[in-house]
Amino acid sequence: MINFIKKTIKKNKTLFENFISLSLLQGLDYIFPLITLPYLVRVLGPEKYGLTAFAAALVGYFMIITNYGFNYSAVRDIAIAREDKEKTSTIFMSVMIIKVLLFLLSLIIFLGIVLSFQKFRVELPLFLFSFLAIIGNIAFPVWFFQGMEKMKYITIFNIVAKAFFTLLVFLVIKSASDYIYVPLLNSLGIIVSGLCSLFFIFKNFKIRLLLPSREEIKKQFLGGWHFFVSSFFINLYTNNTNTFLLGLLTNNEMVGYFSGAEKIIRAFTGLIAPISQAVYPHLSRLFIQAKEASLKFIRKLEFLLGGVFLAVSLSLFLFASPIVKIILGEEYLPSISIIRIMAILPFLITMSNVFGVQGLFAFGISQKASKIFITASFFHIPMFILLTKLFSINGSALAVVLTESLVAILCFLYFKNFLRKEQI
Repeated sequence: MINFIKKTIKKNKTLFENFISLSLLQGLDYIFPLITLPYLVRVLGPEKYGLTAFAAALVGYFMIITNYGFNYSAVRDIAIAREDKEKTSTIFMSVMIIKVLLFLLSLIIFLGIVLSFQKFRVELPLFLFSFLAIIGNIAFPVWFFQGMEKMKYITIFNIVAKAFFTLLVFLVIKSASDYIYVPLLNSLGIIVSGLCSLFFIFKNFKIRLLLPSREEIKKQFLGGWHFFVSSFFINLYTNNTNTFLLGLLTNNEMVGYFSGAEKIIRAFTGLIAPISQAVYPHLSRLFIQAKEASLKFIRKLEFLLGGVFLAVSLSLFLFASPIVKIILGEEYLPSISIIRIMAILPFLITMSNVFGVQGLFAFGISQKASKIFITASFFHIPMFILLTKLFSINGSALAVVLTESLVAILCFLYFKNFLRKEQI
């Protein structure tokens, strides 16, 4: 067994290295917030913590816009063209130009929204500090490193920057009145990581500062469209919209209870992300080279990941009470029932990822995935509003579970139908 594992690692050394790096990178996005979470929820209280979550939820929509679909389309293009330095530079510069233009558009819309509503305008510094994270997100091109399958090079930047700004949270946030500095510190950590990664890219990957042709920019824009549509509609039934709608339907305190529980659930669900991000470029190339081999790879993922994340879901359900008391504190007891209702999400989202991202996306049929996510969003929003009005935050949690169940089933059916048509 040990020899088999050694041979497997040696055979897929690059894939394994990327998985480890992405695990660390993804882990940082969940571990550092989880380190500060017990402190912040206690210092800020449910109301102010809920307010920071509400601001982050609004900014999340603009994060989707500036990410566009490049986390998938550009990864695939870089993975295929990475041996060609000129082509790689063209793709990189095209994507970055589009991202900057989308940022400027987002800034105009964001300011229009915040300045138009009294509820937002009175918390203008909070929303502006939250929006700064988008600059760091643009400057931190994870998609490029994924496509090059060289994730290990940027992990260290993230560790140092986020560790530093996590420490600052404990030094700066001393009372509920310091809540506006929470998004500022978070944004500064992302910006520093992003600037370091850009410097590294230009120095080590020999990316040229060139002006791509209009045709190349258009190609990248159109290439990311279906992925953007998918990401946008996924966002309409995931945490950003849930938190945002809850803030409109209830109050900041209810948002605090729900957001605290959802952050814990998403931390465990996020364990699938490094596996997904490491496997996706590998599968994209493998499907072009050998369809049968790529299908066998997905089947292994199905059984292995399905079993692991089913165990994760069961653990969340059984230990919801001690998890909430330890991480969130006694003030957040309403979050226990939310975690129990949403405990199945790690398993459901893992199955959606295997058949959706690794199946439909990697196999080049993103249009099918877009239809699934559009259907899910139209189902989710009215269901979320109805169940929230009937059962408060427990109804909100139930709506999330029903929607993710629908997505998992549709991804499975669409993928199996694709295999049948292709006779793979």
